[in-house]
Amino acid sequence: DENPDPAGTARALVAAGGDLVALEEVVVPALAVYEDVLGADYPHHVVHGTVGIWSKYPITEERLVDIRPRAFEEGWNRGLRAVVRTPYGDVAAYVAHLPSVRVGARGLASAPRDESARMLGNAVRGEEVGAVILMGDLNGTVDDRGLGPLTSQLNVAERGFAFSYPAGLPLARID
Repeated sequence: DENPDPAGTARALVAAGGDLVALEEVVVPALAVYEDVLGADYPHHVVHGTVGIWSKYPITEERLVDIRPRAFEEGWNRGLRAVVRTPYGDVAAYVAHLPSVRVGARGLASAPRDESARMLGNAVRGEEVGAVILMGDLNGTVDDRGLGPLTSQLNVAERGFAFSYPAGLPLARID
């Protein structure tokens, strides 16, 4: 899961021009590269576990969001929440990397991912900041029933194709 070119990835994200950048699978060797390349354009950032957010605007609050399935070991941290102070008001920005769906002898195993989705859905449901953005790798599609605790609360993009990464023509709209 390691990115062989974190600097190239960071440059592509800067070129996309978003106000917020969310990263998953941030490993220690790559973190310094992301901080260096993204830092000039995104001076505010927070990393918890293997997920992080970089922002053009100040981050006024940040905390870990516990989305660890019961069967997973302590220290599995793949969720965070940050409040970003934008020119349009505060936004609660969540970054999450849900567990993968695994293929086994009994077919697809999604229970840990679905449990994480329920926990994240509860966190989003209880959010007090009016505007919420969820970014990350949810390991599913928008029609995946296991992601219902999230998709039932979220709006899809109102304009355009809502690609989930800076690409001209992705093969599937996931997450």
